[in-house]
Amino acid sequence: MCGIIGYTGEKTATPILINGLKSLEYRGYDSAGIALLENKKFSVIKSKGELKNLIKKTEKENSVSSVGIGHTRWATHGKPDETNAHPHTSSDEMFTVVHNGIIENASVIKKELEKKGFSFASETDTEVIPQLLSYHYDGNISSTMQKAFSSFDGSFAVAFLCRDFPDTIFAARRQSPLIIGRGENESVVASDTCALSENIQEFTCLEDDEFAIIEKGKIEIFSSGLKPINKKFRKIESVAEKHDKCGFEHFMLKEIFEQPEKIKNLLKGKIRNKKVFIDEIAELSLEIIKAEKIYIVGCGSAYHAALAGKFAIEELCGVPVEVDIASEFRYRNPPVKENTPVIVISQSGETADSVAALRLANSKGAFVIGIVNVPGSTIANESDYVIATKAGREVAVATTKGYITQVMALYLFALHIADIRKTIPDRAIEIYTEELCRIPDKISEILSDTSVVENLAEKYYNKNDIFFIGRNTDFAAASEASLKLKEISYINCSAFPAGELKHGTIALIDKGTPVVALCANERLFKKTLSNIEEVVSRGGEILCVTRKNKIISEKYLSIEIPNCSDLFVPILEIIPMQLFSYFIAKKKGCNIDMPKNLAKSVTVE
Repeated sequence: MCGIIGYTGEKTATPILINGLKSLEYRGYDSAGIALLENKKFSVIKSKGELKNLIKKTEKENSVSSVGIGHTRWATHGKPDETNAHPHTSSDEMFTVVHNGIIENASVIKKELEKKGFSFASETDTEVIPQLLSYHYDGNISSTMQKAFSSFDGSFAVAFLCRDFPDTIFAARRQSPLIIGRGENESVVASDTCALSENIQEFTCLEDDEFAIIEKGKIEIFSSGLKPINKKFRKIESVAEKHDKCGFEHFMLKEIFEQPEKIKNLLKGKIRNKKVFIDEIAELSLEIIKAEKIYIVGCGSAYHAALAGKFAIEELCGVPVEVDIASEFRYRNPPVKENTPVIVISQSGETADSVAALRLANSKGAFVIGIVNVPGSTIANESDYVIATKAGREVAVATTKGYITQVMALYLFALHIADIRKTIPDRAIEIYTEELCRIPDKISEILSDTSVVENLAEKYYNKNDIFFIGRNTDFAAASEASLKLKEISYINCSAFPAGELKHGTIALIDKGTPVVALCANERLFKKTLSNIEEVVSRGGEILCVTRKNKIISEKYLSIEIPNCSDLFVPILEIIPMQLFSYFIAKKKGCNIDMPKNLAKSVTVE
């Protein structure tokens, strides 16, 4: 991990590589580097920390090389320093490589190469790639690639340069995304279409165990058996969303305020005659009617979206829903029956554990519905059906609009399936559908005045621990609220079902312990209120997130949200919690858009 860019063409490579790396910053990183090939010599420039440190170094160089590769690294093997930053070069300086993924048998290969006289400079698994390429190299680059990459276990997206081929980039891929773009007399390889330079008109995606030889006017792609593949290139339909804060101090704040518009985009074309129609899954009607269970799989915020979706699907559709963390689902041999719906949620569409869960579900004969934000991603390509969330590009590592559109997609799915299964009356479907259409305006209402939340941040920013509690749909929102705050403020946060407090966690409640209680679910309000009293009786400090004009107690601080159905409260509760996290992190002086140790697209286990 985390971001790859490569360029070959007629222009000076350095500024193109730097601009590509800037576009990939959103994926998260802790070091960066580029390698240029000029006069059969490599110029490798690397730096720790933010990209601006690398830019300062490149400004001192006068290279006019028109071929190069670059990388932003999120550390997996080896600490985040300049030595471990990519690119990595072979001992004989024949190859230099950038790599996303993990070479699982790197230590074994490294020991064998060391016995053969190879010396290693870094702690990374990546360094075995250029060294093994060098070991196999006999002048035939295709057979060298085949021998080297067939030796690796694990995942990789690799771009590399060879000293003997001055205008060429080589690439290989397995279980980690890599795309190739082409324009007039220039070609680009990258982790994401957002990094393609402005003159690139079309692109294609490498599939597992494919190789590419990329020249400025020619791109050749081969299978692992070196059989040529005639890949279809797709036109780039639109320019990536503007990489601009548009007057906001941080991308995260901008993206919080974009949420009403993004939900409206998702709703377009899906509401007809006061009912929900998801044309992308229209063919599933018969299978959905017969389904005895639905699985939903995701990681992090996608898992929390799944929790919110579970309550809606079970109540509206009358079918049990099992929600799994993808890294657990893939290893527990779940009893998924043939033709069972499995929903896989991933913003990037490349989350390694979620991709593996999808493939496991497919192997069991399930039909997979991908809920993703990136068309052309692995999950989008390998799912039987795809619901696009249409959140647009999200720069901040901690998701906001990506998460909220996933939740809305699940609500739409629930109403669509309820109509097919005839589990609730038509009038009830109409009422719920009308309410969903009002959600964007209710979010705008919350965002119209952030002063209450900002003032509360002043009270909470210096806390070391914060607990979040809620029941049912409130707990789904509490889970995401807890994650959001810990991600960007580094405060130790935990979320618990409110009824579980007395089964152990209440031992941690002392005088002054902050507890955020999400209690907008009207049906369970009195139950949650009892749990709040348990906290207060032990000296805990309560902050409630509840419905507007709901009188609880003057003893508690509170944040109000507009009224809505109990099923839909998570999508409104999370808005002030996103702001709460943002203002606390800002008060603490944290790097809000790029929190430490986090990556946007998690393409390794």
